[in-house]
Amino acid sequence: MSDTPTVTAPTGTAPALRSIAAAGPITRPAPLRQAVYDALIEMIINGTLSPGQHLVEAELAERLGVSRQPVREALQRLQAAGWVDLRPAQGAFVHAPTVEECAQLLGVRAVLETYSAQGAARHATARDVADLWELQETGIAALAAGDARAIVEANAALHSHITALSRNAVLAELIPQVDQRVRWYYMPIAKPRGKDAWSEHALIIEAIATGDPERAEALMRRHTQNTTDFYCKQIAAAAGLGG
Repeated sequence: MSDTPTVTAPTGTAPALRSIAAAGPITRPAPLRQAVYDALIEMIINGTLSPGQHLVEAELAERLGVSRQPVREALQRLQAAGWVDLRPAQGAFVHAPTVEECAQLLGVRAVLETYSAQGAARHATARDVADLWELQETGIAALAAGDARAIVEANAALHSHITALSRNAVLAELIPQVDQRVRWYYMPIAKPRGKDAWSEHALIIEAIATGDPERAEALMRRHTQNTTDFYCKQIAAAAGLGG
């Protein structure tokens, strides 16, 4: 019997602050196929399965406590969704994001989140701002602890709350569609980018607190661009494309 923690399968739409899938047997409140699919995505996001890693059906099935069939089906779905590459005669591998993919996705995220920051500055109450500072403190604590997973989750929670404060239902629907990949991209840079990122968060919160939409928008634009540049430079260097 494995002594690894149990994975609770996500149900419904993923919230900004969600539990990270661990490498253990899955409980089954959700349909098994979906549970396996969701668990593998979380394992990719949190780095349990790293870019370029060979995915062996039998090993994944044993780790998750399921048969090989739902794993095989999940890998096919993951390939269609861009999380996994299926190579003839070689098998399945975790997809390694390219610089172009990074620029495209984080560029879309930047547009959405700058608009969110502007809306938050227009609508946030004193209680809302206090909540943002609490989320900021959670992120600072995770950074001090050197806990990359906690940093990523705190970052997602803060950005999600800013979106909620914009009082824009369309943004609230669109941003979660890119949230999973943003968390995936952010994981390897959470610690090296962390100090600057959380300092930038503080400036954004201050602009929201003072009700300055233009400044909040400009600061969020700079923040998301800095994250995009940092990540793209890192993967370009890893691929031998950087200087």
